[in-house]
Amino acid sequence: MEKDMTSLDSSLFRINMPTGKPQPGSLLVAEPFLREDHFNHAVISLIDYSHKEPVMGLVLNKPTGYTIGDAVDGIVPEADLPIFCGGPVACDRLFYIHTLGEVIPGSKKFSDTLYIGGDFETVKDLINQGIPAKGAIRFFVGYSGWEPGQLEDEIRKHVWAVAPKPADSEILRHDGDSFWYRIVRSMGEQYRNWLYHPLNPQMN
Repeated sequence: MEKDMTSLDSSLFRINMPTGKPQPGSLLVAEPFLREDHFNHAVISLIDYSHKEPVMGLVLNKPTGYTIGDAVDGIVPEADLPIFCGGPVACDRLFYIHTLGEVIPGSKKFSDTLYIGGDFETVKDLINQGIPAKGAIRFFVGYSGWEPGQLEDEIRKHVWAVAPKPADSEILRHDGDSFWYRIVRSMGEQYRNWLYHPLNPQMN
């Protein structure tokens, strides 16, 4: 019966689902059936995208429960900026996206006003000086990656939808499962059924 239910879900939720084209700064939204821990109800910001190159993205809405003050030497313990799980690759590395631009030397622009990386000593100094960082910078351990052609194949199979991107300032202000629902609601009537699919079908 469970197998039949999965097949029914596929027919109800995956047919004729229009989606955008991926590009740096695009948001990938996981279909409601994707059960992997890293990607269940995930919203991913694409950082590097090229059709013939490996693709990199960061999951925006999976807090680890740790803060940058907890985890990083040289940053004041009271710095309560959360660290997010960016994906299952390179989970021993810290990544950060921000709106601080050239304030952080060496940062790379990937969207209208969003940047990735840059000099970490400058980042630490800015946080320790008490700059208003919430909504301006977000930290991640690990990232999400795809081999050339893999992401396009998953989008064709409706594993991911490419959502209309909200303002960059909004991307760093929301997290958790509610962010997935917020973005799905912005995707139009075609995706309305996604909102009513239970997070755990066995509980329905």
